[in-house]
Amino acid sequence: MDTIASLFSFITTPVSWVIVQFHSVYGALFGPDTGWAWGLSIVSLVILIRICLIPLFVKQIKATRAMQTLQPEMKKIQERYKNDKQRQSEEMMKLYKDTGTNPLSSCLPILAQSPFFFALYHVLNSIASNDTIGVINTSLLESAQKAHIVGAPLAVKFTDSASKVEALGASLTDVRVVTAIMIVLMSASQFFTQRQLMTKNVDTTVKTPFMQQQKMLMYVFPIMFAVFGINFPVGVLVYWLTTNVWTMGQQMYVIHNNPTPGSKAQASYLERLHKHVTSHGKVSRRRDKVIVKAIVAKGRDRNEFERKFVNGLSKAGLAAQADGTVIKSDTAVAVEAEDGTSTTGTPKRQQPKRQTKAQRQSGATKAADESGQKTSLTKSDEPEDAKPAPAAKKSGAKSGSGTRSKAQSGQRKGPQRPKSPSKK
Repeated sequence: MDTIASLFSFITTPVSWVIVQFHSVYGALFGPDTGWAWGLSIVSLVILIRICLIPLFVKQIKATRAMQTLQPEMKKIQERYKNDKQRQSEEMMKLYKDTGTNPLSSCLPILAQSPFFFALYHVLNSIASNDTIGVINTSLLESAQKAHIVGAPLAVKFTDSASKVEALGASLTDVRVVTAIMIVLMSASQFFTQRQLMTKNVDTTVKTPFMQQQKMLMYVFPIMFAVFGINFPVGVLVYWLTTNVWTMGQQMYVIHNNPTPGSKAQASYLERLHKHVTSHGKVSRRRDKVIVKAIVAKGRDRNEFERKFVNGLSKAGLAAQADGTVIKSDTAVAVEAEDGTSTTGTPKRQQPKRQTKAQRQSGATKAADESGQKTSLTKSDEPEDAKPAPAAKKSGAKSGSGTRSKAQSGQRKGPQRPKSPSKK
């Protein structure tokens, strides 16, 4: 670790200068020799570095999402040229060039802050060795050696001997308890950050090897931090714990406000946006307008969460526009099908309310009474000559009764086939 830190010795002077400037501010508030003054100086150094790295963090998000989108194409290339590694590499590079993606972009924030990390390690190691470095002179060196963070000197490590720890005015037990707690917190924050990324902000509709790699890193990184953490000084542990907490909060903000399409975070975001739009009748924030504009531009390529959002707006009498705004649409209701097509039509006719059995029976009885009254009135209005003769009634009755008797006796209705003559 000392050899690696010495490679970044060219940046130790700027890092030590920034720490000294922050120390002069916090020293006036808490005292120059306190752990608060030196610890907050390191925390402020982390915040300053991470603010400067925000553009790289944005590139990291875009690169990660682009790599997730390219995973199916990459898998096809690997299967097609699995026996020709050179052609496989050429096709991969061509794919990256055509889509404008860079696999190393996802590692830019870590690579960019690694020089500062090793430079800080080199500064703290020099303080523990009682050597001046950068702009830290003898007086500042003595002040830094006196600074304790919760009973642990700023420059000691978990693996340091008891004599070295006692020389800095602390006990070995306090140092190991404090460093162990900080290592656990550092590993836990790294695990939670990676787990949050995998469970909420990954497109669940695409199953790729990239997801398996991310799951593996979710367990590998915390173990690496735990192993290497025992060799980090307390000040470096403060640095790394602060940067992990910053990364976790920054990622939570991105997941909440700009989630990956097709992820669980996008489903939650669109649900919140739908409630806000239906209650206010418009899209208020500029960030939400950008999301709505992107959903409208996708057309048939929308995922299930985006289709559900568009259909929900349509059912509420609203329509999303190409510029990201939402307008009222009372004339028609547009519903988007599973294939992404949009069908527009009038609202469905409501079915009549189903009646109970008693209501149906009373209605049938009333209808029968009305039909009986109508029949009697019709018969009474007929002329006398139109009425059938009594003989006809009798003959009709007889024929009807004969037909019924035959039907009851089991004979077939209608004309009967003649029986064939029997042969003698």
